[in-house]
Amino acid sequence: MNIDQLRKDALEHLWTHNGSWVEMAENGGPVIILKAKGIRLTDSDGVEWMDVSSGYQCVTAGHAREELAEAALEQMREIAYFPNFGATPPTIKLSKKLAQITPGNLTRSFFVNGGSDAVETAVKMARAYHVRNKEGSRYRIISRKGSYHGALGITTHLGGRDVNEQRDYVPSFPGLLYAPQPNAYRSSFNTEDPELDAELCAKAIQDLIEFHGPETVSAVVADPIPGANASVPGSCYWPMLREICNKYGVILIGDEVITAWGRTGKMFALEHWGVVPDIMTVAKGLSSAHLPVGAVIATKEIASVFAGGEVSKPFIHALTFGGHPVTNAVALRNIKLIEDENLVKNSETQGSYIRKKLLEMMDKYPMIGCVQGKGLQIGIDLVIDRASKEPIPHSVRETLGDELEKRRLLVRPGSFGFTLYPPLIINRDEVNELLEKMDESFSATHKLFF
Repeated sequence: MNIDQLRKDALEHLWTHNGSWVEMAENGGPVIILKAKGIRLTDSDGVEWMDVSSGYQCVTAGHAREELAEAALEQMREIAYFPNFGATPPTIKLSKKLAQITPGNLTRSFFVNGGSDAVETAVKMARAYHVRNKEGSRYRIISRKGSYHGALGITTHLGGRDVNEQRDYVPSFPGLLYAPQPNAYRSSFNTEDPELDAELCAKAIQDLIEFHGPETVSAVVADPIPGANASVPGSCYWPMLREICNKYGVILIGDEVITAWGRTGKMFALEHWGVVPDIMTVAKGLSSAHLPVGAVIATKEIASVFAGGEVSKPFIHALTFGGHPVTNAVALRNIKLIEDENLVKNSETQGSYIRKKLLEMMDKYPMIGCVQGKGLQIGIDLVIDRASKEPIPHSVRETLGDELEKRRLLVRPGSFGFTLYPPLIINRDEVNELLEKMDESFSATHKLFF
């Protein structure tokens, strides 16, 4: 294999995510990954990296699982593709399995290709639901500032994120409203009390509904624990959100694309609060990223209005590869791996240990302002000063990123810090290796700037 030619071809023809091939060339990139196993990746120079981000937070059961490759091959030998206007055995079996393991009465699944597709579909489903119920005026969608819900049409604008992510795609869709994100460390209401912050954030959603009129609001889209910072809301937040949506007839869409499949120490993150959404979106770890797959799972009440007949009409929406028999066979096998190997419990155990050790590091490194999260979704807020909570400047962020990279950790600090999403198979020896490398990276950065 001619690696130099591969790199040259990549720079001439490949359009990578969120980057410039010119800058990539100047930095000697791209890094070309040849092999992966477990939580490790090996590049074309033979250098081994530790994947502590699970790719895009999606490699749940680890890289290159033989069981998942075998499930794909077995299904391909039977039937590799059939459109989802009919059904195939793995698609039927997966829909039944999802109905069995999701909380409450989430019982019917619409299969898609990934997370962005799932949220886009859920929003369409919510709006169509209201039209079927003769409430077509309900078109507004409420999301929380700073959340990420995808990169397609309306999902690009959900969360009201950094203008740089949206500047090429204006004007936005009509009817999008934004509420504050619960995060007691950086509260929108200047409080450090998690319960008060949560209560005020939930109340802000109610205020938006009342101000614009309940008859105009279709849905609230919210991720249980935001992917950007892993800030865990106070215990009252999700129960309040459920009550508010019930009160005003608004559909609650729980976006579990990142948080499902054991990531937070529960199979689904909303189980931490005993809350059942009207629609749940899942993807990413559903196949441990071995193949692209996602699902929109609706309650009986939501699905029933699309059952067909004279009164209700089917949900008119299709994706060529949604419900693909091979991807669904892999997803079904992956869920079995998660259950058989107790990965949900391992996530809770290893995640608690990591957060404990990071909290201990705070005594040594004042740049660590806050450690948040549940399970193996962990957020580290980095500050130049703990009293003011001023985020670290670009120079410190770049230096820390370089130090982490020197130690071959696949993670890069952002504007407020960084998150850890290691595969759920990570063991204690690997966790200690990760912590040691992080300690070394913090130490080297600390000596230069503090």
